[in-house]
Amino acid sequence: MTRNTSSSRILAIESSCDETAAAVVIDGRRVCSNVVATQHDLHEEYGGVVPEIASRAHLERILPVVRRALSEAETTLDQIDAVTAGVRPGLIGSLLVGVSMAKALAWSRGLPFIGVDHVEAHLMGGLLEAEPVEWPAVGLVVSGGHSSLYAMDGPLELSLLGATIDDAAGEAFDKAASMLGLPYPGGPRLDELAETHEGPLEGRFPVSLLKRASLDFSFSGVKTALLYAIRGTPRREGSRTVFERSIDDVSPADRAALAAEFREAVVRALIRKTTVALEQTGAKTLLAGGGVVANRLLRRELTSLCTEKNIDLRLPDMPYCVDNAAMHAAVAHERWLRGESDDLSTTAQPTTRRKR
Repeated sequence: MTRNTSSSRILAIESSCDETAAAVVIDGRRVCSNVVATQHDLHEEYGGVVPEIASRAHLERILPVVRRALSEAETTLDQIDAVTAGVRPGLIGSLLVGVSMAKALAWSRGLPFIGVDHVEAHLMGGLLEAEPVEWPAVGLVVSGGHSSLYAMDGPLELSLLGATIDDAAGEAFDKAASMLGLPYPGGPRLDELAETHEGPLEGRFPVSLLKRASLDFSFSGVKTALLYAIRGTPRREGSRTVFERSIDDVSPADRAALAAEFREAVVRALIRKTTVALEQTGAKTLLAGGGVVANRLLRRELTSLCTEKNIDLRLPDMPYCVDNAAMHAAVAHERWLRGESDDLSTTAQPTTRRKR
């Protein structure tokens, strides 16, 4: 069944990790509101997201965030056509908060509930407040938990081309930031530090490419190389592993150089694999999304690549790089047009679907 009208006003909810978010979006493109409540202050002392703390914070914030999203959009629930939420992947306790809220609203108002894959929704961030794209496309998701390439015949027709076999790029950046003594959240802090480096890069870190034709990613090797560059070669003393030095022995200038070189190695791997994906598919459109797409070097290199190869690049604006609800509405709108919705028995799932 397809809708007899192409117009929709969708209330979207996101709670997959440590952002509580809600948005109202018209026709999957026009963002009327996009509210995000972060939890960085709650997790900073632990150096990472604590699942139990995250889920409790979502419970406290979800209703005020939804109310604010409706208020900023000057919209009432009577004007909403459907309710959507990210149902996978993510922290299961966090996901359940958003999914339960969305289903409760849908049930109480007699509205369709539409579940969305959070990773796939990141690919729609660059289409918000933008002109339509030409399909097919290549999709690149680079986030804290995922580094994936997709072939896309449309917004809902995705097939996985490659993914990380160990740490995702965002996770690697966060761990590298911790090694460099940077505070949480680490990835943006490492990017800031790398931007301060002046002079040439020494190329000390490996660019992991696996096999030329492979579109999978691996960042564990470059992460280990950074550890040894900071602390020296480890040795065994009895049952302990002992390093030659600590981060306190590294000068501020050297820290900036290490951050810049680490960033360069990770971004080069992302660019090379994306280049291969574009060559293999022949696509003339590249959609990029995820928190790491806020990385300044990655944005510059993606822009340079697509300019060189005459590719239509869709990079999300900064508010749509981080976890947000508006991108979920963009996917939900496409399903709404097809008359699709999900049963209220649909529940949260901690992992994404993988389709090769």
